[in-house]
Amino acid sequence: MTTPIWFDPSLCLIDGAWVPSASGQTLALVNPSDGSEICHIARGGQEDIDRAVTAAHAALDGPWGKMSALERGRILTRIGQLVLERVDDLAAIEAMDVGKPLTQARADAVALARYMEFYGGAADKVHGETIPYLDGYTVYTLREPHGVTGHIVPWNYPMQIIGRSVGAALTMGNATVLKPAEEACLTALAFAQIAQEAGLPAGALNVVPGLGGEAGAALSAHPGIHHISFTGSVATGALVQQAAGRNVVPVTLELGGKSPQLVFNDADLDAALPFLVNAGIQNAGQTCSASSRILVQRDVYETVKTRMAQAYGALTVGPATEDLRLGPLISDRQKDIVTGFLNKGADLPIAGQGVIVDYAPKSGAYVRPTLFADVPADHPLAQQEIFGPVQVLIPFDTEADAVRIANSTEFGLVASIWTRDGARQMRLAKQLRSGQVFINNYGAGGGVELPFGGVGKSGHGREKGFEALYGFSQLKTVAAHHG
Repeated sequence: MTTPIWFDPSLCLIDGAWVPSASGQTLALVNPSDGSEICHIARGGQEDIDRAVTAAHAALDGPWGKMSALERGRILTRIGQLVLERVDDLAAIEAMDVGKPLTQARADAVALARYMEFYGGAADKVHGETIPYLDGYTVYTLREPHGVTGHIVPWNYPMQIIGRSVGAALTMGNATVLKPAEEACLTALAFAQIAQEAGLPAGALNVVPGLGGEAGAALSAHPGIHHISFTGSVATGALVQQAAGRNVVPVTLELGGKSPQLVFNDADLDAALPFLVNAGIQNAGQTCSASSRILVQRDVYETVKTRMAQAYGALTVGPATEDLRLGPLISDRQKDIVTGFLNKGADLPIAGQGVIVDYAPKSGAYVRPTLFADVPADHPLAQQEIFGPVQVLIPFDTEADAVRIANSTEFGLVASIWTRDGARQMRLAKQLRSGQVFINNYGAGGGVELPFGGVGKSGHGREKGFEALYGFSQLKTVAAHHG
């Protein structure tokens, strides 16, 4: 193995010790760039989840549960510093494991460090309130941890989602059990190793790799879990919520998206074009908040179509280590799903396509980024989440038209408005059914300070920023009668 893996990827982290799964079984991890086997990871199951939850409860009764917010913050800050020291190693591991081009993988590692820095600094700044009440009473509120939180993290952005989910939970004093996606476990295990080096007490973070239907299902339904955070598909999110509901456990769900960008005839097209394209093809389109629908006012539709088509023609796809604009999809299975969607668009005009480089291994999970034009708003490509580098162009005439089309899917995660008209910006920001609305940008640089989450089938609850800290805590009201 020539990659910089400094830990044993076949083990779980439970109660501060690196141990094999109780069954001794493992799963093969595959490099999506060439289909080769990277290593084997633990195939955790019910017994491993039980041990991890027990360890987390013990941590709450031990040094971790008694630690001050200030010291928790210092540990998270140290984790962030150690992540920065290993950015290049983490990027190399993520590129191999997930198929991200190295530049994107490195940006994810830097973002993980930034989450730790932000939450480390925020740990002692989440305050309760005093409430004016009846004479003879003093009333105040406390923010307290839920207890043991479960985190089921997907394969598309492991480092970033660990940062915004596990990082926020630890900040508030919860003890955590992390189940990374079976397709992408390596940076989760690397993060756990780094957290240990930074001084995180045993049991505060436990990591159990394994299959979603085994380890993930066991974690979702475990009676010792007090809060679940899940990022992934709508179908699996519904199962997680049902399982947690039987224990009356709150769930944060960050699910799919079909996010639109609305381009009006007064938009600055030079400024918009990079966002219109990149928001759809970044990470090979495997992004919940990807902008897969581009709604364009008819006056400028042909201009936008021509310019986006030219941009698509310059897109190159190849092995992650080549650091091109796009790498492979995560797996052959995901390639089959995206190819199926491309076949559904056989009746639609293709405005532009990128190219797979000649030297890309035939065994890699590659697809050509594709831009479809003149797509009806009710077409499956305009309604269903594809999770691949596929965008559709949809013309509209009026502002009301644009809002109706933008709100016509079951999702509501992100939307963007491109217009110079300030009044229109404010009107549409209120009318769009979406958890985040960006005006004359898309994503705002992905700031860790910005609350993130959706409505409808995009999920509920918020991650990132202080809202995540509120979500990973519970409010207690204390009313003292002193006469």
